[in-house]
Amino acid sequence: MKSELKEVSPTQKELKIEIDAATLKDAYGRVSKKYAQRANVPGFRKGYAPVDVVRLRFKEEIKGDVLQEVVPPAVTSAIDEHELHPLAEPHLHLDDHENVVVNGSQSLNVHAHVEVMPEIPTPDYKGIEITRRVKPVEDKEIDELINERLQREAAFVPADERASKMGDTVIADLEGRFDDQPDADPIVANDLEVKLADDVIERAFVENLVGVKEDDEKQFTVEYPAESASAALAGKTVHYTAKIKSVGTTEVPAVDDAWAQSLDDGYESLADLKKRLRADLEKVSQAEAEARVGNEAIAQTIERNTFEIPNVLIENQTRGLLNNFIRNLQQQGIDPNQINEAVVQTMYANMRGQAERDVRGALLLDKIAEAEKVTIEDSDVEAEIQKMADHYRVTPEEVRESLEKQGGGADTIRRELKTKKTVEAVVAAAKITDGEWIDESAQPAEITAEKKKPKKAPAEKKAAKKE
Repeated sequence: MKSELKEVSPTQKELKIEIDAATLKDAYGRVSKKYAQRANVPGFRKGYAPVDVVRLRFKEEIKGDVLQEVVPPAVTSAIDEHELHPLAEPHLHLDDHENVVVNGSQSLNVHAHVEVMPEIPTPDYKGIEITRRVKPVEDKEIDELINERLQREAAFVPADERASKMGDTVIADLEGRFDDQPDADPIVANDLEVKLADDVIERAFVENLVGVKEDDEKQFTVEYPAESASAALAGKTVHYTAKIKSVGTTEVPAVDDAWAQSLDDGYESLADLKKRLRADLEKVSQAEAEARVGNEAIAQTIERNTFEIPNVLIENQTRGLLNNFIRNLQQQGIDPNQINEAVVQTMYANMRGQAERDVRGALLLDKIAEAEKVTIEDSDVEAEIQKMADHYRVTPEEVRESLEKQGGGADTIRRELKTKKTVEAVVAAAKITDGEWIDESAQPAEITAEKKKPKKAPAEKKAAKKE
């Protein structure tokens, strides 16, 4: 066997393999003998037909078996000879496939296309310029947290045999059936509390529960608009039966020092509560700012370093993104089979761009970890497992069992810690300045795009410190 390696690209290699006539002849003889021993040929007893007759009668079958016997070992041998590490099964083709001869009268030429990992140069990641922006905590955020706490402590006060009105709370057992799926399992919700003023709930639903009394049973129909907040109900018509169990009002405590002191969290006053809530929110805001710095550092590293990525890695990542999207749809009660195939293909094409960035980022982080000599000790993994156990209030053994069920086991933690530590190394090598908070979600699209352009010089004051 002879082989020649052709460099098609950094990720694509082509092997030209010549299988000699003698190898083919030996294989042809062995395969022909096997067929002759078990072939049923009219006019001959089983196993006694002349080999030449068998070869003529089973020409294509023998040809296929000979190729299967000689080609894979030849390709494997050539891959080993040239020290290639395929990322997927090689793509094979034969010269003049229709007229291939396998009887040993001539050699056979095979082409194997192999996809491999490219040689990734040492990444350029030092000196990246990033502005850290910490979102300030607003008073309304603290008020919202207090309001959420109040709602959790709200008390339901039954009304005195009167009909419900806007602003009341109705408790009911609810059953709903889709108009276009009358035999499907119904929507069932027992002891459902419905606030007759909640903007989150469809207005037509709320209005049908105005004027009801305890022990009433009411049937009504709601046509949900296509833009409904609930994806499972959008554009649907649902026939409901509501059995009213109670009508009343929801009363919340007064927001004062006495209420704050009653929370059993050691608050001295309402002002103390707000002060500590602000401190907690500021910690969250600071952590989010650091996370954005890390994301920006990796994003800029990806932009700085261009190299060819194996298509098989991009395809695998794209399929993973699409599968995650489909699972999310199913969790929302949407049947993926109802999505138009053209829409799925469009989503797949759009996801390829993100998939390529994901793969490029992962490959770069591996190279940076190598350059920075990032290592994760067993003690680091054990400490992280203990943190997870403390957080979820389970034992470390239960955490390990869960990790094993998900696949990957403790190695999953090791990879995550390595990625985190490598991102920290990229951030540590960056030039970071502190700047005022900019709410990009409130900016016109063209302004946001302009802010994301690479900067020739930092616009912020040099009052910030390097991380």
